[in-house]
Amino acid sequence: MKKKIIAALLAATMVAAAVPVYAADDAAADTATESTTESPLKGKKIAYIMYMSSATIFQMWSDSFTATAEKLGMEASTFFCNDNADTWKSTIEQCAQGGYDGLMVSHGGQEYAYDFLSGILEQYPDLKIVTFDTPFKDANGETAKIDGVTQFFQQDAGFAESLVQAILDMYPDKTEAGEPVNILQVQQGAGYNSPFDRRQVGYEPFEKDGKIKTVERIAPIDDQNATSSMRDVTAATLQKYGEGDIDGIWCCYDAYAQGVYQALREADSDIPMVSVDICNEDIQFMQEGKNWKACATTNWTSNGEFACRVLALEMADQYEDIEAASCYYADPGAWMEIPSVIVTQEMVTSKDGINIENLAEVAGEDYSDTSWMPTCDWMVEALGH
Repeated sequence: MKKKIIAALLAATMVAAAVPVYAADDAAADTATESTTESPLKGKKIAYIMYMSSATIFQMWSDSFTATAEKLGMEASTFFCNDNADTWKSTIEQCAQGGYDGLMVSHGGQEYAYDFLSGILEQYPDLKIVTFDTPFKDANGETAKIDGVTQFFQQDAGFAESLVQAILDMYPDKTEAGEPVNILQVQQGAGYNSPFDRRQVGYEPFEKDGKIKTVERIAPIDDQNATSSMRDVTAATLQKYGEGDIDGIWCCYDAYAQGVYQALREADSDIPMVSVDICNEDIQFMQEGKNWKACATTNWTSNGEFACRVLALEMADQYEDIEAASCYYADPGAWMEIPSVIVTQEMVTSKDGINIENLAEVAGEDYSDTSWMPTCDWMVEALGH
Protein backbone atom coordinates (compact mmCIF):
# COMPACT_ATOMS: atom_id res chain seq x y z
CA MET A 1 0.00 0.00 0.00
CA LYS A 2 1.46 3.25 -1.07
CA LYS A 3 0.76 5.91 1.49
CA LYS A 4 2.60 9.15 2.05
CA ILE A 5 2.07 10.81 5.42
CA ILE A 6 2.82 14.49 5.71
CA ALA A 7 2.98 15.69 9.29
CA ALA A 8 2.75 19.41 10.03
CA LEU A 9 3.73 20.57 13.49
CA LEU A 10 2.17 23.89 14.48
CA ALA A 11 4.43 25.80 16.92
CA ALA A 12 3.13 28.61 19.13
CA THR A 13 5.53 31.50 19.60
CA MET A 14 5.45 33.35 22.89
CA VAL A 15 6.32 37.04 22.73
CA ALA A 16 6.99 37.92 26.36
CA ALA A 17 7.14 41.66 25.90
CA ALA A 18 3.64 41.84 24.43
CA VAL A 19 1.80 38.79 25.79
CA PRO A 20 1.20 37.91 29.45
CA VAL A 21 2.62 34.65 30.75
CA TYR A 22 -0.81 33.03 31.14
CA ALA A 23 -1.49 33.66 27.43
CA ALA A 24 1.57 31.59 26.58
CA ASP A 25 0.07 28.65 28.46
CA ASP A 26 -3.16 28.97 26.44
CA ALA A 27 -1.20 29.05 23.20
CA ALA A 28 0.69 25.92 24.17
CA ALA A 29 -2.59 24.18 24.97
CA ASP A 30 -3.94 25.06 21.54
CA THR A 31 -0.86 23.70 19.77
CA ALA A 32 -1.78 20.52 17.87
CA THR A 33 -0.26 18.08 15.47
CA GLU A 34 -2.44 17.61 12.38
CA SER A 35 -1.89 14.67 10.03
CA THR A 36 -3.14 14.63 6.49
CA THR A 37 -3.08 11.63 4.19
CA GLU A 38 -2.34 12.64 0.63
CA SER A 39 -3.51 10.86 -2.51
CA PRO A 40 -0.61 8.91 -4.04
CA LEU A 41 -2.05 9.58 -7.50
CA LYS A 42 -1.53 13.32 -7.85
CA GLY A 43 -0.67 14.24 -11.42
CA LYS A 44 -1.88 10.96 -12.91
CA LYS A 45 -3.96 11.00 -16.10
CA ILE A 46 -7.02 8.78 -16.57
CA ALA A 47 -9.87 8.38 -19.07
CA TYR A 48 -13.44 7.12 -19.20
CA ILE A 49 -14.12 5.43 -22.55
CA MET A 50 -17.76 4.58 -23.27
CA TYR A 51 -18.67 2.35 -26.22
CA MET A 52 -22.05 3.99 -26.62
CA SER A 53 -23.14 7.51 -27.48
CA SER A 54 -23.52 10.16 -24.82
CA ALA A 55 -26.81 10.04 -22.92
CA THR A 56 -27.99 11.71 -19.73
CA ILE A 57 -27.09 8.78 -17.47
CA PHE A 58 -23.69 8.33 -19.10
CA GLN A 59 -22.99 12.05 -18.80
CA MET A 60 -23.89 11.81 -15.10
CA TRP A 61 -21.37 8.98 -14.87
CA SER A 62 -18.74 11.01 -16.71
CA ASP A 63 -19.27 14.10 -14.56
CA SER A 64 -19.00 12.08 -11.35
CA PHE A 65 -15.95 10.18 -12.61
CA THR A 66 -14.22 13.46 -13.49
CA ALA A 67 -15.13 15.18 -10.23
CA THR A 68 -13.87 12.23 -8.19
CA ALA A 69 -10.62 12.13 -10.17
CA GLU A 70 -10.04 15.83 -9.54
CA LYS A 71 -10.54 15.38 -5.80
CA LEU A 72 -7.90 12.65 -5.91
CA GLY A 73 -5.49 14.98 -7.71
CA MET A 74 -5.83 13.38 -11.14
CA GLU A 75 -6.73 14.68 -14.59
CA ALA A 76 -9.64 12.89 -16.31
CA SER A 77 -10.89 12.81 -19.91
CA THR A 78 -14.09 11.36 -21.38
CA PHE A 79 -14.60 9.70 -24.76
CA PHE A 80 -17.90 8.45 -26.26
CA CYS A 81 -17.55 6.01 -29.16
CA ASN A 82 -21.02 6.22 -30.76
CA ASP A 83 -21.75 2.47 -30.64
CA ASN A 84 -18.73 1.66 -32.80
CA ALA A 85 -16.38 -1.14 -31.73
CA ASP A 86 -13.57 0.10 -33.95
CA THR A 87 -13.80 3.56 -32.42
CA TRP A 88 -13.79 2.01 -28.93
CA LYS A 89 -10.65 0.04 -29.71
CA SER A 90 -8.82 2.89 -31.41
CA THR A 91 -9.64 5.27 -28.56
CA ILE A 92 -8.17 2.84 -26.04
CA GLU A 93 -5.07 2.42 -28.22
CA GLN A 94 -4.63 6.19 -28.57
CA CYS A 95 -4.96 6.75 -24.81
CA ALA A 96 -2.46 3.97 -24.09
CA GLN A 97 -0.03 5.48 -26.60
CA GLY A 98 -0.69 8.96 -25.21
CA GLY A 99 0.62 8.13 -21.77
CA TYR A 100 -2.60 7.72 -19.81
CA ASP A 101 -2.01 5.95 -16.50
CA GLY A 102 -5.46 4.38 -16.13
CA LEU A 103 -8.51 3.64 -18.29
CA MET A 104 -12.10 2.99 -17.30
CA VAL A 105 -13.61 1.25 -20.36
CA SER A 106 -17.28 0.45 -20.73
CA HIS A 107 -19.54 -1.90 -22.70
CA GLY A 108 -16.88 -3.71 -24.72
CA GLY A 109 -18.18 -6.74 -26.63
CA GLN A 110 -17.55 -10.17 -25.16
CA GLU A 111 -16.50 -11.45 -28.59
CA TYR A 112 -13.43 -9.19 -28.72
CA ALA A 113 -12.78 -7.46 -25.37
CA TYR A 114 -10.66 -10.21 -23.78
CA ASP A 115 -8.20 -10.58 -26.66
CA PHE A 116 -8.04 -6.86 -27.39
CA LEU A 117 -7.46 -5.68 -23.82
CA SER A 118 -4.99 -8.50 -23.17
CA GLY A 119 -2.99 -7.25 -26.16
CA ILE A 120 -3.10 -3.66 -24.94
CA LEU A 121 -1.71 -4.66 -21.55
CA GLU A 122 1.04 -6.71 -23.13
CA GLN A 123 2.15 -3.56 -24.97
CA TYR A 124 1.63 -1.25 -21.98
CA PRO A 125 2.21 -3.33 -18.82
CA ASP A 126 2.14 -0.27 -16.52
CA LEU A 127 -1.33 0.76 -17.71
CA LYS A 128 -4.23 0.02 -15.36
CA ILE A 129 -7.69 -0.86 -16.73
CA VAL A 130 -11.11 -1.24 -15.13
CA THR A 131 -14.11 -2.44 -17.16
CA PHE A 132 -17.87 -1.99 -16.88
CA ASP A 133 -20.38 -4.32 -18.54
CA THR A 134 -17.55 -5.94 -20.47
CA PRO A 135 -17.51 -9.75 -20.15
CA PHE A 136 -14.33 -11.62 -20.98
CA LYS A 137 -14.68 -14.76 -23.08
CA ASP A 138 -11.77 -16.78 -24.42
CA ALA A 139 -11.58 -18.50 -27.82
CA ASN A 140 -13.64 -21.40 -26.45
CA GLY A 141 -16.39 -19.10 -25.19
CA GLU A 142 -15.42 -19.69 -21.56
CA THR A 143 -15.37 -16.97 -18.95
CA ALA A 144 -11.83 -15.60 -18.77
CA LYS A 145 -9.83 -13.29 -16.52
CA ILE A 146 -7.14 -10.69 -17.20
CA ASP A 147 -4.79 -10.36 -14.24
CA GLY A 148 -4.96 -6.93 -12.67
CA VAL A 149 -8.16 -5.89 -14.46
CA THR A 150 -11.19 -5.40 -12.24
CA GLN A 151 -14.53 -6.03 -13.96
CA PHE A 152 -17.78 -4.65 -12.62
CA PHE A 153 -21.39 -4.80 -13.63
CA GLN A 154 -24.74 -3.64 -12.42
CA GLN A 155 -26.52 -6.14 -10.17
CA ASP A 156 -28.50 -7.45 -13.12
CA ALA A 157 -29.95 -10.50 -11.40
CA GLY A 158 -31.05 -8.21 -8.57
CA PHE A 159 -32.84 -5.98 -11.09
CA ALA A 160 -34.84 -8.95 -12.31
CA GLU A 161 -35.67 -10.26 -8.86
CA SER A 162 -36.90 -6.92 -7.53
CA LEU A 163 -39.07 -6.28 -10.60
CA VAL A 164 -40.70 -9.72 -10.49
CA GLN A 165 -41.34 -9.19 -6.80
CA ALA A 166 -42.90 -5.81 -7.58
CA ILE A 167 -45.40 -7.53 -9.88
CA LEU A 168 -46.09 -10.27 -7.32
CA ASP A 169 -46.81 -7.61 -4.71
CA MET A 170 -49.59 -6.29 -6.97
CA TYR A 171 -51.43 -9.62 -6.65
CA PRO A 172 -51.37 -10.62 -2.96
CA ASP A 173 -54.45 -12.83 -3.29
CA LYS A 174 -52.86 -14.92 -6.01
CA THR A 175 -49.54 -15.25 -4.26
CA GLU A 176 -51.15 -16.16 -0.94
CA ALA A 177 -53.22 -18.81 -2.70
CA GLY A 178 -50.13 -20.24 -4.38
CA GLU A 179 -51.36 -19.32 -7.86
CA PRO A 180 -48.80 -18.18 -10.43
CA VAL A 181 -48.91 -14.59 -11.63
CA ASN A 182 -49.06 -14.41 -15.43
CA ILE A 183 -46.23 -12.33 -16.93
CA LEU A 184 -45.59 -11.22 -20.48
CA GLN A 185 -41.80 -11.10 -20.63
CA VAL A 186 -39.95 -8.64 -22.84
CA GLN A 187 -36.53 -10.24 -23.22
CA GLN A 188 -34.03 -11.21 -25.88
CA GLY A 189 -32.78 -14.75 -26.31
CA ALA A 190 -29.64 -16.09 -24.66
CA GLY A 191 -26.37 -14.66 -25.92
CA TYR A 192 -27.84 -11.47 -27.37
CA ASN A 193 -26.50 -9.24 -24.60
CA SER A 194 -24.66 -10.34 -21.47
CA PRO A 195 -26.51 -7.97 -19.07
CA PHE A 196 -29.80 -9.38 -20.40
CA ASP A 197 -28.51 -12.90 -19.77
CA ARG A 198 -27.64 -11.99 -16.18
CA ARG A 199 -31.13 -10.52 -15.73
CA GLN A 200 -32.60 -13.79 -16.90
CA VAL A 201 -30.69 -15.52 -14.10
CA GLY A 202 -32.71 -13.49 -11.60
CA TYR A 203 -36.01 -14.08 -13.41
CA GLU A 204 -35.93 -17.85 -13.91
CA PRO A 205 -36.12 -19.00 -10.25
CA PHE A 206 -39.59 -17.47 -9.96
CA GLU A 207 -40.67 -19.64 -12.89
CA LYS A 208 -39.11 -22.77 -11.43
CA ASP A 209 -40.79 -22.14 -8.08
CA GLY A 210 -44.17 -21.71 -9.76
CA LYS A 211 -44.59 -18.17 -8.50
CA ILE A 212 -44.95 -16.82 -12.03
CA LYS A 213 -45.99 -18.17 -15.41
CA THR A 214 -44.45 -16.60 -18.51
CA VAL A 215 -47.34 -16.48 -20.97
CA GLU A 216 -45.01 -15.43 -23.79
CA ARG A 217 -41.60 -13.89 -24.41
CA ILE A 218 -41.39 -11.07 -26.95
CA ALA A 219 -38.63 -8.79 -28.25
CA PRO A 220 -38.15 -6.15 -30.95
CA ILE A 221 -38.02 -7.33 -34.54
CA ASP A 222 -35.98 -4.31 -35.61
CA ASP A 223 -33.03 -3.76 -33.26
CA GLN A 224 -32.09 -0.49 -34.94
CA ASN A 225 -35.49 0.98 -34.08
CA ALA A 226 -36.10 -0.93 -30.88
CA THR A 227 -38.67 1.33 -29.25
CA SER A 228 -41.00 1.66 -32.24
CA SER A 229 -40.53 -2.02 -33.07
CA MET A 230 -41.41 -2.96 -29.52
CA ARG A 231 -44.57 -0.86 -29.74
CA ASP A 232 -45.68 -2.77 -32.83
CA VAL A 233 -44.79 -6.19 -31.40
CA THR A 234 -46.59 -5.44 -28.14
CA ALA A 235 -49.71 -4.16 -29.93
CA ALA A 236 -49.92 -7.35 -31.98
CA THR A 237 -49.30 -9.52 -28.89
CA LEU A 238 -52.00 -7.86 -26.80
CA GLN A 239 -54.62 -8.78 -29.40
CA LYS A 240 -53.98 -12.48 -28.72
CA TYR A 241 -54.95 -12.31 -25.06
CA GLY A 242 -58.18 -11.66 -23.26
CA GLU A 243 -58.98 -9.71 -20.11
CA GLY A 244 -57.00 -11.07 -17.14
CA ASP A 245 -54.73 -13.32 -19.20
CA ILE A 246 -51.73 -11.06 -18.51
CA ASP A 247 -51.18 -9.80 -14.97
CA GLY A 248 -48.04 -7.79 -15.66
CA ILE A 249 -45.30 -7.06 -18.19
CA TRP A 250 -41.64 -7.44 -17.24
CA CYS A 251 -39.15 -5.57 -19.49
CA CYS A 252 -35.43 -6.29 -19.55
CA TYR A 253 -34.56 -2.83 -20.88
CA ASP A 254 -36.17 0.59 -20.73
CA ALA A 255 -35.79 1.38 -24.44
CA TYR A 256 -38.01 -1.66 -25.06
CA ALA A 257 -40.29 -0.63 -22.21
CA GLN A 258 -40.98 2.73 -23.82
CA GLY A 259 -42.47 0.95 -26.84
CA VAL A 260 -44.45 -1.37 -24.58
CA TYR A 261 -45.88 1.60 -22.72
CA GLN A 262 -46.92 3.33 -25.93
CA ALA A 263 -48.75 0.18 -27.07
CA LEU A 264 -50.53 -0.16 -23.73
CA ARG A 265 -51.73 3.44 -23.85
CA GLU A 266 -52.91 3.08 -27.46
CA ALA A 267 -54.84 -0.03 -26.45
CA ASP A 268 -56.24 1.71 -23.34
CA SER A 269 -54.98 -1.26 -21.33
CA ASP A 270 -54.56 -1.31 -17.55
CA ILE A 271 -51.88 -4.00 -17.48
CA PRO A 272 -49.05 -2.85 -15.18
CA MET A 273 -45.45 -2.94 -16.40
CA VAL A 274 -41.98 -2.70 -14.89
CA SER A 275 -38.53 -2.29 -16.45
CA VAL A 276 -34.76 -2.21 -16.00
CA ASP A 277 -32.79 1.07 -16.27
CA ILE A 278 -34.12 4.60 -16.06
CA CYS A 279 -33.97 7.91 -17.91
CA ASN A 280 -35.96 11.13 -18.02
CA GLU A 281 -38.44 9.75 -20.54
CA ASP A 282 -39.13 6.75 -18.29
CA ILE A 283 -39.72 9.07 -15.36
CA GLN A 284 -42.10 11.20 -17.42
CA PHE A 285 -44.09 8.12 -18.41
CA MET A 286 -44.29 6.97 -14.79
CA GLN A 287 -45.43 10.44 -13.77
CA GLU A 288 -48.49 10.03 -16.01
CA GLY A 289 -49.75 7.66 -13.33
CA LYS A 290 -50.70 4.87 -15.74
CA ASN A 291 -49.17 1.46 -16.49
CA TRP A 292 -45.47 2.05 -15.82
CA LYS A 293 -45.14 1.21 -12.13
CA ALA A 294 -41.43 0.80 -11.41
CA CYS A 295 -37.88 0.83 -12.74
CA ALA A 296 -34.92 -1.10 -11.33
CA THR A 297 -31.75 0.93 -11.62
CA THR A 298 -28.54 2.15 -10.07
CA ASN A 299 -27.50 5.68 -9.20
CA TRP A 300 -25.49 6.83 -12.20
CA THR A 301 -23.75 9.56 -10.26
CA SER A 302 -22.55 6.98 -7.74
CA ASN A 303 -21.51 4.73 -10.62
CA GLY A 304 -19.01 7.29 -11.85
CA GLU A 305 -17.49 7.76 -8.42
CA PHE A 306 -17.32 4.00 -7.91
CA ALA A 307 -15.55 3.48 -11.24
CA CYS A 308 -12.97 6.11 -10.39
CA ARG A 309 -12.39 4.64 -6.94
CA VAL A 310 -11.74 1.15 -8.32
CA LEU A 311 -9.38 2.47 -10.99
CA ALA A 312 -7.55 4.62 -8.43
CA LEU A 313 -7.04 1.67 -6.10
CA GLU A 314 -5.68 -0.41 -8.98
CA MET A 315 -3.25 2.38 -9.84
CA ALA A 316 -2.14 2.55 -6.20
CA ASP A 317 -1.72 -1.26 -6.22
CA GLN A 318 -4.24 -1.55 -3.40
CA TYR A 319 -6.16 -4.55 -4.66
CA GLU A 320 -6.79 -5.68 -1.10
CA ASP A 321 -9.00 -2.59 -0.60
CA ILE A 322 -10.95 -3.45 -3.74
CA GLU A 323 -11.50 -6.98 -2.46
CA ALA A 324 -12.61 -5.65 0.94
CA ALA A 325 -15.65 -3.93 -0.59
CA SER A 326 -19.00 -5.59 0.07
CA CYS A 327 -19.79 -5.60 -3.66
CA TYR A 328 -16.74 -7.74 -4.52
CA TYR A 329 -17.13 -11.38 -5.52
CA ALA A 330 -14.17 -13.75 -5.41
CA ASP A 331 -15.61 -15.99 -8.14
CA PRO A 332 -14.74 -15.62 -11.01
CA GLY A 333 -12.33 -13.10 -9.46
CA ALA A 334 -12.04 -9.34 -9.12
CA TRP A 335 -15.69 -9.14 -10.06
CA MET A 336 -17.87 -6.39 -8.58
CA GLU A 337 -21.57 -5.54 -8.83
CA ILE A 338 -23.25 -2.19 -8.24
CA PRO A 339 -26.30 -2.77 -6.00
CA SER A 340 -29.73 -2.42 -7.59
CA VAL A 341 -32.60 -0.30 -6.28
CA ILE A 342 -36.26 0.13 -7.19
CA VAL A 343 -37.67 3.50 -8.22
CA THR A 344 -41.46 3.46 -8.09
CA GLN A 345 -44.21 5.48 -9.67
CA GLU A 346 -45.13 6.71 -6.19
CA MET A 347 -41.64 8.09 -5.69
CA VAL A 348 -41.44 10.09 -8.91
CA THR A 349 -44.94 11.52 -8.44
CA SER A 350 -44.40 12.46 -4.78
CA LYS A 351 -42.77 15.78 -5.67
CA ASP A 352 -43.00 18.14 -8.62
CA GLY A 353 -40.11 18.50 -11.03
CA ILE A 354 -38.43 15.14 -10.42
CA ASN A 355 -36.03 14.03 -13.14
CA ILE A 356 -32.95 11.84 -13.44
CA GLU A 357 -30.66 14.58 -12.11
CA ASN A 358 -32.57 15.14 -8.84
CA LEU A 359 -33.99 11.64 -8.42
CA ALA A 360 -32.08 11.21 -5.16
CA GLU A 361 -34.55 13.62 -3.51
CA VAL A 362 -37.31 10.98 -3.62
CA ALA A 363 -35.67 7.63 -4.38
CA GLY A 364 -34.90 6.61 -0.79
CA GLU A 365 -31.78 5.92 1.23
CA ASP A 366 -30.65 2.90 -0.79
CA TYR A 367 -30.41 5.00 -3.94
CA SER A 368 -27.92 7.39 -2.33
CA ASP A 369 -26.08 4.84 -0.19
CA THR A 370 -22.35 4.54 -0.90
CA SER A 371 -21.31 2.23 1.94
CA TRP A 372 -20.65 -0.58 -0.54
CA MET A 373 -17.89 1.31 -2.33
CA PRO A 374 -14.22 0.44 -1.79
CA THR A 375 -12.19 2.99 0.14
CA CYS A 376 -8.99 3.58 2.10
CA ASP A 377 -7.49 6.24 4.34
CA TRP A 378 -6.34 8.64 1.62
CA MET A 379 -9.68 8.32 -0.19
CA VAL A 380 -11.52 9.18 3.00
CA GLU A 381 -9.27 12.20 3.36
CA ALA A 382 -9.92 13.36 -0.21
CA LEU A 383 -13.53 12.31 -0.70
CA GLY A 384 -14.98 12.36 2.80
CA HIS A 385 -15.93 8.67 2.92
